[in-house]
Amino acid sequence: MNARPQVLRVGILSFAHPHAISYAGVLAARPDVHVRATDPGVHASGEVRGAELAAQLGVEYADDVDQLLSWQPHAVIVTSENVRHREHVERVAAAGAHVLCEKPLATSEPDARAIVAACERADVVLMTAYPVRFAPEFVRLLEVVRAGELGRILSVNGTNNGKIPLGERSWFTDASLSGGGSLVDHVVHVADLLDELFEAQPADRVHAVVNRTLHAVRPGIDVETGGLVSVRYLNGATAVIDCSWSHPDSAPNWGGLTLEVVGSRGIARIDPFAKHVGGFGPSGAVRHDFGADMDASMLAEFLAAVREGRSARPDGRAGLRSLQVVLAAQASVQSGGPITLDQVEELGRIAL
Repeated sequence: MNARPQVLRVGILSFAHPHAISYAGVLAARPDVHVRATDPGVHASGEVRGAELAAQLGVEYADDVDQLLSWQPHAVIVTSENVRHREHVERVAAAGAHVLCEKPLATSEPDARAIVAACERADVVLMTAYPVRFAPEFVRLLEVVRAGELGRILSVNGTNNGKIPLGERSWFTDASLSGGGSLVDHVVHVADLLDELFEAQPADRVHAVVNRTLHAVRPGIDVETGGLVSVRYLNGATAVIDCSWSHPDSAPNWGGLTLEVVGSRGIARIDPFAKHVGGFGPSGAVRHDFGADMDASMLAEFLAAVREGRSARPDGRAGLRSLQVVLAAQASVQSGGPITLDQVEELGRIAL
């Protein structure tokens, strides 16, 4: 893996995921990065996408993926619909560009493994986009846990709740593009924090329940809108993850994530999205966030890895492990009870 020059050509492949807008803003503000985007696929009527959105964001635009790759980018951020990650990552890696792939890494384990293998063959960086790992609150939590201040970790309670993604990003509620609903959208973030907290300790047993009670009156939603997932790890710790699209449309922010870690000697709680000033204005509730920009910190790690010719964390294998928790949760829903990861293959959900 060769080190790259200080001024990097970075591509953004698709505006399908709303995180692409934040990433474009962060990158466009950096003098050491030259940004160019492309936005393949069919866009819903009324969506501001493609060249129009690129112009609004102040980044250059390529008409298609071939044109983007002919620019010979050093790195590409893949922010397409979940089901298209494999196709796009394989093309980018084959072109010799490093990859930051939006979560979840894929919608199936074979696709996720193919993504990892493609990047390893091409000797390029593969990083999975989990910005909450870079929240100062989580970094401090890791320090406390690693120092043994909480003793042996017994259990973790995690929440990742937000608005239902509709309107210009309604593909999130189309299982053929997203792979699932709130279970897929929100479990992976907490599963990744647990993966880091437990130093890649494998999950052992997963039990999940889901429903469509939330937003039941909305037409055209064929995925779960609420869920609860319990996970037992090989180190004996258990975790519970609330993964619902429970924030109302009128909420001033998209949602939030919390983590409570219970140990034999103490308890620690973090709320990385709590830093804000809130109130009410002429149009209703308002919110202004402040503090560390997690997206900027994550992108800084990715760009540093590209420049230095080293791996980045969280890497593709971390993305694979968090996806396995989601797929096991889907298998549990299908079976109607708890399931061990070595049973998942028998149910035909993933091939371990």
